Amino acid sequence: MTLPSVPLSVLDLAPVPQGSTPADALRNTTALARHTERLGFNRYWLAEHHNMTGIASAATAVVIGHVAAATSSIRVGAGGIMLPNHAPLVIAEQFGTLESLFPGRIDLGLGRAPGTDQRTARALRRNLASSDDSFPQDVAELQFYFAPPQANQPVRAVPGAGLDVPIWLLGSSLYSAELAAHLGLPFAFASHFAPRFLMQAIDLYRSRFRPSATLDEPYVMVGANAIGADSDDEAQFLLRSLRLRFAAMARGVRGTLPPPEDFRESDWTAAELAFADESLSCAAVGATSSMATQLSALVAQTGADEMILTAQIFDHQARLHSYEVLAQAWGLAPLGASRS
Repeated sequence: MTLPSVPLSVLDLAPVPQGSTPADALRNTTALARHTERLGFNRYWLAEHHNMTGIASAATAVVIGHVAAATSSIRVGAGGIMLPNHAPLVIAEQFGTLESLFPGRIDLGLGRAPGTDQRTARALRRNLASSDDSFPQDVAELQFYFAPPQANQPVRAVPGAGLDVPIWLLGSSLYSAELAAHLGLPFAFASHFAPRFLMQAIDLYRSRFRPSATLDEPYVMVGANAIGADSDDEAQFLLRSLRLRFAAMARGVRGTLPPPEDFRESDWTAAELAFADESLSCAAVGATSSMATQLSALVAQTGADEMILTAQIFDHQARLHSYEVLAQAWGLAPLGASRS
């Protein structure tokens, strides 16, 4: 089987397994980052979520700095920072600092959702009424702070001004796809949890893309769940943790990542199970050959320039092994090996 020459990256949601702590989750993140760097993955991204007991990456820039310090070559970044939660100047300073500490390794993916519920959004001092309207202006302001400083410029990001921090737009609908096309920025779609508009968003982005100083041509990264194991049955068993989490979300319940053995279909309605399965439909689950087949089909379907893959697995060792299976399925070159 001939595999597409598409790089693979990692999206780590820093899951907190049931019975463990956020400190445990962050130690797992460090171990997974080192592991996937050795395996030959391209990027390692973390996401901003707030007031969620099952996700430990709320202070996203802090975790990115920790991961970058624990690794040596893999690109590290945000997938993403929820820009309406922050002043653009603060984000420019944070990521300018990261780029100054780890030059040539930092990515900044931007989203426009709160990354939480409305009550928590208010606690973040977020202006809910104006966030959507101001997002394009906030992106432009952030780009301005990263540009070379102008003479007599009254406000500068220090560090940040003049630094090359790649900005991506992230989305799960058509809004960010159109804005990324208009600005000539790379675009990543969150199909690992919201695949419904994946193809429509990609088509819109590509058809309306305007070349920019950043990109000559459109660049699409597609998110997917990827759970690998030594057998297809074992991988499907590990997936039960995520099915249980999403079925619970259909009831408005969020929490830590449950063990797979806790999942029983009889506990859930057909509608709740359908919501979970639709949310997780963009996925590659199985042993090596199954992973290769399913990922190749996703790349063929979407024309993805890059895939970013998340594996929320209850057992940390199984999660590490899942990325080993994935690397083997895709023929990644380990760190230090030739990639020619």
